[in-house]
Amino acid sequence: MFGVGLPEMAVIALVAIFVFGPDKLPDLARQAGRFLKQMKSYANAARDDLRNELGPEYSDLELRDLDPRTIVRKHIIEAMEDEPEKPQRSGERPLAAGEAPPYDVEAT
Repeated sequence: MFGVGLPEMAVIALVAIFVFGPDKLPDLARQAGRFLKQMKSYANAARDDLRNELGPEYSDLELRDLDPRTIVRKHIIEAMEDEPEKPQRSGERPLAAGEAPPYDVEAT
């Protein structure tokens, strides 16, 4: 989830036991669970509000869709799929395996 594996979680739990003590740890875990549940509720409410405000065409909107990396990746993939094949100019042919591209002395 956050790049934290099982060994890291064990170390965190061990440190939590030493810092807070075994008596307070269950209460802290309950509070953390309530906090995460409340944050998820806020995120779902924000998503639902966005869906209602944007209208029916955005009924499948997810908050992760608003990540700039996801947006850019989506548009690049769509552009690559929609791009038609470039027609070859007359006299052009694809290069054979191992063939060097033509070199124009006057162009350089």
